[in-house]
Amino acid sequence: MNRIILVVDDDQKTRNLLKTYLEKHQYEVRVAHDGASFLAEFERFRDLLSLVILDVMLPDTDGFTLCQTVRRQSPVTIIMLTASADDTDRIVGLELGADDYIAKPYNPRELLARIKAIHRRMQLGGGAAAVRYLRFAGFTMDLLERQLSDATGALVVLTSMDFNLLRFLAEHAGETLDRGRLMEQTRGRDLGPLDRSLDVQVSRLRQRLSDDGKQPLLIKTVRGSGYVFSADVVASDA
Repeated sequence: MNRIILVVDDDQKTRNLLKTYLEKHQYEVRVAHDGASFLAEFERFRDLLSLVILDVMLPDTDGFTLCQTVRRQSPVTIIMLTASADDTDRIVGLELGADDYIAKPYNPRELLARIKAIHRRMQLGGGAAAVRYLRFAGFTMDLLERQLSDATGALVVLTSMDFNLLRFLAEHAGETLDRGRLMEQTRGRDLGPLDRSLDVQVSRLRQRLSDDGKQPLLIKTVRGSGYVFSADVVASDA
């Protein structure tokens, strides 16, 4: 697996500390100080990146704009850094395509734990398996290539975290899965009492599947419990 991480932060001390810390844990880290330098590095390493870390506040642009740009071109995992105590920045980032967020100031060990959890789930999801395909409601999930296609064969763009969530839901079709369990499976951490990131991700996934948010047929909300994947799923190796 690629272990190249691209970080953009306008504070030089933060960039250097984070680069040194992550490199001690066997990650290759590329850094950028503003939006322009970030986009140049992103274009250079786009196909090699495993993860992007975006600071919200930058001198020439903002992390939200960069998040949109990245998401239009790549399914790479995006973590956003926000200094805002308000949930608004976090929710906006998730709605624009970010996979996770972490509040500033943060402990580098917490960020490292998030990164390791993401990579661990990517490795588990990308390995060889007896079952390669999951088919439901006209969609086909290729677990080996980590791709989703619709009834016409067109690829549906999903982030790595979206793919992991959809796979877990499909593999447990018919089961009511509580939000805490889904959070652990997709992000490797507990669900905080005010954490809406999972709900935003489910909403985003419904949009990708054209699953009506008001009356969804595939991912249904079980009030007070969590979510259930209600489609009939057929698993096969061919």
